[in-house]
Amino acid sequence: MSELNRIAPSWVRVRLRTAPGAAAALALLVALTACLAAAFPRALDRYEDAGLVRAAEQAAPRRTNLTVVAPPPGLQRPSLQREQAVLPPALQRQYADVLRAVGRPLVADADQSSYGVQTSEALPVPDRWIPRPNGIPAKMRLVAQSGLAAHSSLRTGRMPRTSGHVTAETAEVEAAVTVETARSLHVKVGSVVHVPAVSRPPLAVRVTGIVEPREPSGAYWSAQPLLRTPNLARVPGASDPMYYWLGALLLPPEAAPALLATEGKPVRYWQVAPDTGALHARDLEGLKASVAALESGPGLGQVREATDPAAQASTELDDVLAGYDRLSSGIGPLVAVAAFGSAAVAGVVLLMAGGLAADRRRAELALLRARGASLRGLSGRLLAETAVVAVPAGTAGLAAALFAFPGARRLPAVLAAGAVTAVACAALPLRAAVAHRAVRVHGPREDTVSVRPSRRRTVAELTLLVIAAGAVEALRRRGVTGGAGASAASGGAGGAGSGTSGDQLVSLAPVLVGVIAALVLVRLYPLPLRWLTRPAGRLRGAVGHLSLARAGRTSVSAVLPLLALLTALTTAAFGGSVLAGVADARDHAALLTVGADARIESIGALPDGLAGTVRQAPGVDGLAEVSANYQARAGANLTSVTVAGVVPADYAALSRRTGLGAFPQERLRRPTDGGRTPLPALASPSVARTYGTRPFPLRLDDGTTVTVRITLVRDRTPAVVGTDFLIVDRAGMSREAARTTALLVTGGHPDADALRRAAGKDATVQLRSAERARYVDSPLQSGAERIYTAAVAAGAGYAVLALLLALLRAAPERAALLARLRTMGLTRAQGRRLLVLESLPQALLAAAGGTLTGWATIRLLSPGIDLTGIALPSSAASVGQNALRTDPLSLVLPAVAVLLLAVAVAVVQAWWTSRRGSVRELRAGDAR
Repeated sequence: MSELNRIAPSWVRVRLRTAPGAAAALALLVALTACLAAAFPRALDRYEDAGLVRAAEQAAPRRTNLTVVAPPPGLQRPSLQREQAVLPPALQRQYADVLRAVGRPLVADADQSSYGVQTSEALPVPDRWIPRPNGIPAKMRLVAQSGLAAHSSLRTGRMPRTSGHVTAETAEVEAAVTVETARSLHVKVGSVVHVPAVSRPPLAVRVTGIVEPREPSGAYWSAQPLLRTPNLARVPGASDPMYYWLGALLLPPEAAPALLATEGKPVRYWQVAPDTGALHARDLEGLKASVAALESGPGLGQVREATDPAAQASTELDDVLAGYDRLSSGIGPLVAVAAFGSAAVAGVVLLMAGGLAADRRRAELALLRARGASLRGLSGRLLAETAVVAVPAGTAGLAAALFAFPGARRLPAVLAAGAVTAVACAALPLRAAVAHRAVRVHGPREDTVSVRPSRRRTVAELTLLVIAAGAVEALRRRGVTGGAGASAASGGAGGAGSGTSGDQLVSLAPVLVGVIAALVLVRLYPLPLRWLTRPAGRLRGAVGHLSLARAGRTSVSAVLPLLALLTALTTAAFGGSVLAGVADARDHAALLTVGADARIESIGALPDGLAGTVRQAPGVDGLAEVSANYQARAGANLTSVTVAGVVPADYAALSRRTGLGAFPQERLRRPTDGGRTPLPALASPSVARTYGTRPFPLRLDDGTTVTVRITLVRDRTPAVVGTDFLIVDRAGMSREAARTTALLVTGGHPDADALRRAAGKDATVQLRSAERARYVDSPLQSGAERIYTAAVAAGAGYAVLALLLALLRAAPERAALLARLRTMGLTRAQGRRLLVLESLPQALLAAAGGTLTGWATIRLLSPGIDLTGIALPSSAASVGQNALRTDPLSLVLPAVAVLLLAVAVAVVQAWWTSRRGSVRELRAGDAR
């Protein structure tokens, strides 16, 4: 074979010319699989990064900014030194040092960062032209912040400036205010605000300009919203609510020394805004370390060395990162389950493609071995001819993934595409090496019914069984989020590595369960065939007996299609149940928030005719009127409790339809004895524990008192959002307290516009569908859903491909069989029935086994899976965990699809064979 080794390029060229269709099919399969494998980590990176950026943006700059605060030099220092310390040259130099103290991967946004001097306490100003809501003087803060001109546009007047050298003795300085401050506090250009000073006359601040922020939501303005927008502050400790205006005057940085003479306790500050565009989820641990170093680590030491020994750094960015980490820890393992399932099916399909090519060329390869070809040389030639096709295809798939998902890491994508290409290249040589390790012209029969499992196979199956059992038990004990948390919390490389491997094992649990089930079913598969063969032989006609005999002669190597189908069906059932559980969790949370399909509510009483108008609105099927008393007091201690008066018949129907605390309406009706018997009430468990079943007084919002007795206890009720409530028949309430304040509407699709037109401007309309749409508040959640859906769809597609490859593998033999049988009188209808009945045993086995395996997997793993992280934001209403539940459609539909596809392929093959005729199939010498 040395001569053959020297002409390997000619061999590859001849093989590609001989079977261009097979080469093109392999290239397409490898390119598609490599593209999907490379796209997964890049898409996940993009969604995770977008989720982290969204979390930082939603937290607002006042939480994400790092603020360093330092007092000015003490009074024991010379006045000139104190004044120099608060002027821009010194602050800017210190600001540059603070920026250098920010360690990567945390990156500062220099454009939105700032520094300056401000009064830490707001000062009351005596000027009476400033509005006084309750006769209380307004309070102002003086802020001399850098970059005012660069971050604002002048609307009126001019920018403030200084004339000469400003000191602590300066009597007057200039300032600007924002448009909102000027509007709320009646400030005009030329207005003078007098700020109290220490041991000297008040500091006069003359307003020279009114500015408008260029980026109101940017960190420059939003880190301290008072700079942009004044607010009404409540006087602390007042028995009655009393308010005063609180605003800010924007001084030029050169006027900062004037603040040293005020009573506002001036401080120097440096605000560092993080660059959200540089935040990456893969750097989460590094970001946490950088923030911790700045707050209480080496970074803080550098900051104090550059600014002041008494400087303090504060930020809530670490809380934002921790919140994102919790969300990601809950979502990541669920996505990994789908990824591992789809990867397993795709790997089986690649192995099947190599096995199909090896079986088609069995006679050729056996002849080469018989003529002296070494096993290494033969495997090398097969590897070369496969690599010529697979490597360019894998590279093309990788390029497509890089182009489709820009801006993410390349290394995981390259490794994923490389793994796909390696499996595709090695499948054919390995299969051929195993099949032809011994030189023989005719191989032994490997019928499923006749071949006994070897000891090696038994040991391998038992090993997989132990691994799968351990993974399932680990998932049940700690849940999918426990591993992530443990991994994140473990210190050191070793702990992190072990946590990561444990999490991957847990994510593989559904796949391993499917694999074990497939191996068990393959063991049991021959038994029903043996039981059915003898009864089928006694039937009239040969089709039934022949189809069972053909099914029993299926090669043992056909376990791969069954593995692919079972794994895909298990993953599809698991994924479908996850997606259905996410939808159910959002529906339930929206229902808890709204209480019905729509809710119309007002602070006061609704118009009398509104209920009748709403009943006629499109999409409305039912309606319940509610009289809410939010300031009711219960018992002798006058404990606050929410009371809702309802019409028992309507409210009982609403509770039954929504599934929130259904009850018999008779138990809530007012007694007909003229008020001598206490009013029945439906209560929450907490209220029921407090008052029991004894009568107790209930003071309503209008001051009237009724006596009630708790007769029903329910965890939830549609009328009240919360877990502390009392529901009573409003016929037992006074006319004032029984006025309708809310309408709970049920219906398939209530018309939101019609409801809003009927409700008017004084009432709010809340729709369950709109509330549900708000629950996807993070790109990480929506991205995880899309990735999960795509992974399940890809797994289903590869399962279909596995079924087609299995049928294609037996196609030549089936075609020859039909041709021979037709010469013996078999009709076309009988031929179709033969192929359908032959393919049904394995299809039924896969469908039934996949359904049972999917159901068992969900039942086994559901105690450790909580869908709250992927389904709901942290602010959504929810009751306990949203556990994974079996979705019947996700179990049945894929199994039915497998059966229909198997039957359809058999029918098409019989039809196609009948069209081609029998001459070609009956030629002597052809290998079938």
